[in-house]
Amino acid sequence: MQDLEVINILKKDLNFTDESIKKIRLFNNFLLEANQKHNFISKSSEKDIWSRHVLDSAQLVKFIDFSQGSLSDLGTGAGFPGLVLAIFNTNRDFHVKLYEKSPVKRSFLQKVIDRLSINAQVSPNIYHARIDSRYITSRAFKKLEVVIQVSREIAQKPHKLIVLKGQNAQEEVNKALKKGNFTYKLEKSITDKDSKIILVDFN
Repeated sequence: MQDLEVINILKKDLNFTDESIKKIRLFNNFLLEANQKHNFISKSSEKDIWSRHVLDSAQLVKFIDFSQGSLSDLGTGAGFPGLVLAIFNTNRDFHVKLYEKSPVKRSFLQKVIDRLSINAQVSPNIYHARIDSRYITSRAFKKLEVVIQVSREIAQKPHKLIVLKGQNAQEEVNKALKKGNFTYKLEKSITDKDSKIILVDFN
């Protein structure tokens, strides 16, 4: 998928503004520059950053009501999906918290937040305090079992868990949810026909 095609989808289908697209361009530039030293994303995915990383993250806006509440992104890494969602968000009362244990990645995230005036906060450890968010997202954090455990044990309820997973999504769901009775849905990813978005409601 070409960059301009992705930008068109972001604007027409997902309602990203021109201002948010501008910030994503700058974010991408910062990331590609930092990636020369730190390898935040795989070198092979650099040329597809708009589709592999940005659009994959951005599609989650369809499942989030930014008019109220807050969002916590577990293991945000270089900012996917959390930073992309924070860039989309225009409600100053909707808070985005990016959880990342790597000091190098946290430093990068804070630099991007400061340079682009993004409404987001960086935090080092999900286990330091109770997670109090209406939405919890995860893209490349840990196995679904661990994410479910976090939602069940250290996150306040109610909240919606939104997890991006690959072709083994159904298998992971079956394994992770067999220990509890949870309502979940699997949505198709718009970036990969084999990938899924797992939605779990915790009440």
